[in-house]
Amino acid sequence: MASRAGTVAQPQDLVDITALLDAYYDITPDLGDPAQRVAFGTSGHRGSSLKASFNEKHIVAITQAIVEYRARQGVTGPLFLAKDTHALSEPAQNSALEVLAANGVQVLVDARHGYTPTPALSHAILTYNRKAAPGAPQADGIVVTPSHNPPGDGGFKYNPPHGGPADSDATGWIANRANELLEADLRGVKRIPVADALAAESTGKFDFLSSYVDDLPSVLNLDAIREAGVRIGADPMGGAAVDYWGEIGERHHLDLTVVNPTVDPQWAFMTLDWDEKIRMDCSSPSAMASLINRMSDGAAFDIATGNDADADRHGIVTPDGGLMNPNHYLAVAIDYLYRNRSGWNPESVVGKTLVSSSIIDRVAGSLGRKLVEVPVGFKWFVPGLLSGEGAFGGEESAGASFNKLDGSVWTTDKDGILLALLASEITAVTGKSPSQLYKGLTDQFGAPVYARIDAAATREQKAALGKLSSSDVTATELAGEAITAKLTEAPGNGASIGGLKVVTENAWFAARPSGTEDVYKIYAESFKGEEHLKQVQAEAKALVDGVIS
Repeated sequence: MASRAGTVAQPQDLVDITALLDAYYDITPDLGDPAQRVAFGTSGHRGSSLKASFNEKHIVAITQAIVEYRARQGVTGPLFLAKDTHALSEPAQNSALEVLAANGVQVLVDARHGYTPTPALSHAILTYNRKAAPGAPQADGIVVTPSHNPPGDGGFKYNPPHGGPADSDATGWIANRANELLEADLRGVKRIPVADALAAESTGKFDFLSSYVDDLPSVLNLDAIREAGVRIGADPMGGAAVDYWGEIGERHHLDLTVVNPTVDPQWAFMTLDWDEKIRMDCSSPSAMASLINRMSDGAAFDIATGNDADADRHGIVTPDGGLMNPNHYLAVAIDYLYRNRSGWNPESVVGKTLVSSSIIDRVAGSLGRKLVEVPVGFKWFVPGLLSGEGAFGGEESAGASFNKLDGSVWTTDKDGILLALLASEITAVTGKSPSQLYKGLTDQFGAPVYARIDAAATREQKAALGKLSSSDVTATELAGEAITAKLTEAPGNGASIGGLKVVTENAWFAARPSGTEDVYKIYAESFKGEEHLKQVQAEAKALVDGVIS
């Protein structure tokens, strides 16, 4: 733990916004450096203008590639264009609009000239496409956000007509085409000045906020929250949900206080994360320290919540338990929802990523529901959420969404606002906090201990880890228990996990290469306590190092 983690940022921690914006326009990426080329991870292209990895040339090339991709796919409806509160998001949105308008794409931007959470964009795409006549043009979208990343970063993500994150086939094509355009010095990119783009007939307005907020009663029991008088403290953490929370409280007559309505591109009010960086990670005790302290000091809230910059993640703080581990809250949410959603498909499965806690497996089993375990990335939950066959999908990194009360789709991207409000519904209906309910689950299923560590790895070692097969692992035991599974493909859908997962009766670990650093990540869990977890972690590192070295 860094010495200043959890303390308020100091002037030396703040990014120079002027330098950041100047670099966006002035720096030309060196395409000989892989770090400066377009590359889509699980949540779009991300980088910083100061590191020549998120600059104007990147954005116009990516946008032109998206224009060409959607044309190849026959997507001719409107494109919803949204941004979060990061400093690079507005110039990147403007750059994208210049290209979209020049190509004659019908674009819908926020009618309030404000910020748009990722789930509100997904909701808008799905709502438009559901209401469209059969065979009518379908809508898609772009959201400009690096999610919880530091203030100096930018991000750019494409959501196809299914409303969720684009799959790897789409992002691979878009990234390759964008790099071709960059190598050609942007020949082939159509573009007009932003003033002309804003005035173009193809550019229109859309009220993202009203569309989302007014539809919340279709997915949540807001009557129960209101009637129980649940007192909610919502911290947007300087992100895109800032105007949404106030409107949610007002329109639905909830006892809701927006804890901090400040929007500051430097995030000077934030407490530093574990590594002394400003990072809007609502699952981090260090980044959430101000809200946690407020609750421990006796703030009059039954539930307090935080969201990251694009509100696709949730943090849940209870008076009795503090900040909940995301895995713990996912288990509670699943147990509650599958017992209290009579309109859902009775055969709908429980979706989780393979690095999420195994207590979810035990909860799903007690509910009589099939568990579908998929690789990391919310895109894997999209088909199930759309069809209702997978009414809930959740990740260990505090991202999840679930279907409406009638079983139809709500969003196909992570929804931090939804999961935050669910905590209040759970409290209202059960009379217990989510942390109290989690204690009940551990009394029934055991109390897992979970952690993630990073281990050094070269680029070659990371590549080797991503190509492992189960036969490469010859070990038969892990931390004193027989190995019951060696996985390089997700059991839920057979997709490659880009790494390795090893399972025993009471523990497991998963190792995956980092996409941005020279490390691999070891996720591990034990139902036999801290000491056993440490043994699992040590043996996991030795096992992985042995097969990739």
